[in-house]
Amino acid sequence: MTQQFALDAAHGALLMAIALAGPGLAAILVVGIVISAFQAMTQINEMTLSFVPKVIALGALLVVLGPWMLQTAVNYTVSTLTQLPNVVH
Repeated sequence: MTQQFALDAAHGALLMAIALAGPGLAAILVVGIVISAFQAMTQINEMTLSFVPKVIALGALLVVLGPWMLQTAVNYTVSTLTQLPNVVH
């Protein structure tokens, strides 16, 4: 295994992790900011108020983007596994 192959594999893994986790984290961030603004305007300090909308938003996102995420992860895994014979000399 060359050093360049190891760097490419690590780079691809990081990009895949960002691509799969990014939409969920962004949705939770947006919902959290909206709920925080609502709590600040109404002066409601209930901690569980922010939890349920975040779970609902993440669930809806997984329903919508789940097939794409699964296909992306499968394609990455297949391409990584097909490159393994090239690593062994």
